[in-house]
Amino acid sequence: MAFNSLPLSLTELPGAVPVWQGQAPAADLPDICQAVKDQGGRLAALWGTDEQDRGEGYALHLALAKPEGMLWLRAALPASAPQYPDLSPIFYPAGRMQRAARDLLGIDADAADRRAWLRHAAWPDTEHPLQRKIAAATVFEPGTDDYPFVSVVGDGVHEIPVGPVHAGTIEPGHFRFSIVGEKVLRLEERLGYTHKGVDKRFQGMEFTQGAKLAGRVSGDSTVAYAWAYCMALESIAAVTPPARALWLRALLLERERIANHLGDLGYLGNDGGLAFGLAQFMRLKEDVLRLNHRLFGHRYLMDRIVPGGTACDLDHGGLAAIGRECDALEREVRLLKDIYDDHSGLQDRFLTCGRLTPSTANKLGVIGLAGRASSQIWDLRAQAKPAPYDTLAADMKIHKNGDVAARVLMRFDEIFESLRLERAVIERISPGAIAAPLPAPGAGKAGLGWAEGWRGESLIALEAGADGRIRNCHAHDPSWQNWPALAFAVFNNIVPDFPLINKSFNLSYSGCDL
Repeated sequence: MAFNSLPLSLTELPGAVPVWQGQAPAADLPDICQAVKDQGGRLAALWGTDEQDRGEGYALHLALAKPEGMLWLRAALPASAPQYPDLSPIFYPAGRMQRAARDLLGIDADAADRRAWLRHAAWPDTEHPLQRKIAAATVFEPGTDDYPFVSVVGDGVHEIPVGPVHAGTIEPGHFRFSIVGEKVLRLEERLGYTHKGVDKRFQGMEFTQGAKLAGRVSGDSTVAYAWAYCMALESIAAVTPPARALWLRALLLERERIANHLGDLGYLGNDGGLAFGLAQFMRLKEDVLRLNHRLFGHRYLMDRIVPGGTACDLDHGGLAAIGRECDALEREVRLLKDIYDDHSGLQDRFLTCGRLTPSTANKLGVIGLAGRASSQIWDLRAQAKPAPYDTLAADMKIHKNGDVAARVLMRFDEIFESLRLERAVIERISPGAIAAPLPAPGAGKAGLGWAEGWRGESLIALEAGADGRIRNCHAHDPSWQNWPALAFAVFNNIVPDFPLINKSFNLSYSGCDL
């Protein structure tokens, strides 16, 4: 057991990845978190739930990750004083998660930074939308919004505000630069402008509808979120999908990874002054999306993963088409990689730009592609190994320089590895059913899903209610961990390099706005 050295009584949950569940007093959380960190673990997610309808108060939930598995820890908080110790000195990403939990639920960490994170002026600071007494359709009177940005003072220092509305179709986010000349002294981010209400929307949903919503938390990671949700539901139901469905899920996940990496490589080339790269990589991405639509019925693969299995299958012709695509993609991407590597102007923009050292990345808890570009060894496909990755033997790609160049190389490496995995799937996939029936989930049962998407790990924590519907569902995006790292990567760079550095991370606004 990955967490057997902790003074906790733990229950192992059934499911595709190793997850242990336990309870602890809130006062013990710093010691437990420090012990997990000392053993090489990290904070995967932090959120809260309202338990007052059960005659209790609130609950603080922590997902603590080690390479061997996940600890889902619950701490009861009294309704009269729902407070708990600040965990951000141990796990840096906890800071924003604690602020979000305070905005949404009213539970409060004993932290130095109590500024609103998701609230803005959408509701008064006395209201907390995730409390069960507040209906999902409630319309609030606007609150006040006098967000106290951190000021940097000194000779020649001035500020550049950017956003929240941007010159494109991306979601809103505000960036406040403190600069001298063109050098960035500090970047402060403010997100959470769209107020989607995802966690509230999940409550009371039918489980099959919940799968659709999970796939729309962050649209470019629909496969990862849908798989994580179904993994959590299948854990509750103690159901294992058929082998063919699992092979198909892996195929869909790798296709999502390839499509996103192709798009990013094109935009990174364009931001570095090579418009040719944008044209070529977007052409390749479009080919992948068109084949997705022809074979699976959706360009971005939404609703292809469903509880119990998949909603799509492939015949021999479809498998052969993917094999031909793999050969063509590998040939063209290798040629384009040579062009990127040999283009001196592009390399001048990439090398040393936006560097995040391995030690800083470790302290910040950076995960996913951005973490692996800074020597952070986290990839669920190679560590937790949900089937069929337990037999595919995914090769985790790692770079150490942590700059834009390293994040570009990570994308090339992962495309080639995903093509290898696609070939392995189409060679080894076995005939059979693509879905298994799920019994009605038992009231009070909980499950956790954990999938390595292209950006990093998507996490879903799911709990069944007494009415055969969802009681609670929390979705967590890897961007929660990685947005703070962007501010560190931009430090001491020049303002014109920010778009390039930002794109090299390519984090989700929507995944952090629940």
